[in-house]
Amino acid sequence: MPDRHASPRLYLQLALVSVIWGGTFIAGRLLAGSMPPLLAASLRFGIASLTLLAFLAATRTPLVRPDSRQALRLLLLGFFGIFGYNLCFFYGLQHVSAARASLIVALNPAMIALASFILLKEALPPVKLSGVALCLAGAGLVIIGKNGNALAGGWAGDLLILGCVASWVVYSVASRGLSRSLGPLQTVTWSILLGTAMLWAATWAQGAADLAAIVRLSPAQWAGLLYLGALGSALAYIWYYDGIKQIGPTRSGAFIALNPLTAVLLGAALLGERLTPAMAAGGALAIAGIVLCNLAIGPAWRKTAPPVRQT
Repeated sequence: MPDRHASPRLYLQLALVSVIWGGTFIAGRLLAGSMPPLLAASLRFGIASLTLLAFLAATRTPLVRPDSRQALRLLLLGFFGIFGYNLCFFYGLQHVSAARASLIVALNPAMIALASFILLKEALPPVKLSGVALCLAGAGLVIIGKNGNALAGGWAGDLLILGCVASWVVYSVASRGLSRSLGPLQTVTWSILLGTAMLWAATWAQGAADLAAIVRLSPAQWAGLLYLGALGSALAYIWYYDGIKQIGPTRSGAFIALNPLTAVLLGAALLGERLTPAMAAGGALAIAGIVLCNLAIGPAWRKTAPPVRQT
């Protein structure tokens, strides 16, 4: 059952997750056009897998063997959260701009809240609903403030990016029981290992495993891949799952609304991109929405949330 009185450290971790994920846009620019999207995704999660396995070895933490029910759920997480999300994301970006894709992905907090309400019986009181609305409004202002043409594009790309939203909703909501029974580290490690295997299988099947493209990578591009794999995937996923375990998917998912803001701020700081008043206003709205979502937990969750069977 989510902890209503979670420590400030948890909220700091979730905020840092958004900062890290915002930074993946910067790291991704270093790789743009240098290799096929499937290969880039496979390398990213290959590095994430090695990072997690190295951490387990360094801390002498054995990789727990899941039972059959847990294994099926882990396959589900790997398929949707790693394999499906990245396929939709990388191919969707071939049809729509990154700004438009980010605006669509900003639907995640609202969709996670709705799915949690329907599937997990999580309460969705007016205050929390208002918080979700503020998160969405803030994310929209940030992105539109950066690119006024963010709402131009075609339907094929929109549907693919909506597939990202659907994949992340499944990943967030379906992980709740596993995070409690296996723990965040084991859940993340298994889901990433399984999802990475799926990505590499698809990469080889499509003939996208281009060794020459890997050899041509510059030191800066390798640094970007290491950032994407070790921080953007391994560490950030563990902290995100830890948030789901302690405060539930809706309150953890609300922090996703900060991703566009942090991407814009890092772009301004590292790439000299302009920060507009609309972006600043959008960031303030997103932060206000996160506060409302996290203040609205109330007793209703405790009364309606079903018990999670320990498997």
